[in-house]
Amino acid sequence: MTKVTFIVNGKSTTAEAAQGQTLLQIGLENGIPIEQACGGNGFCTTCLCRVKEGMEHLSTRSEREENLGITEDSDRLGCQARIEGDGDITVEIVDV
Repeated sequence: MTKVTFIVNGKSTTAEAAQGQTLLQIGLENGIPIEQACGGNGFCTTCLCRVKEGMEHLSTRSEREENLGITEDSDRLGCQARIEGDGDITVEIVDV
């Protein structure tokens, strides 16, 4: 099973994740304060995350992310980034 470590304001929390779950789902299920103004539907950028490690274990960037200007290598929307591989992932939650 994949482990995702969330870094929020310098504090780390690690959670187990299943294939197909989004970073947003995993975070919310584990009490991580991730904003989601659009309800996790990919219409805003409030769930922006910076992937520090393990990008290769996530789905590729969606067209929706690119249309919202999320194009930096490490930046992903938590609602669009799905677990697709086995391995550890570390993400920093932006602007909490």
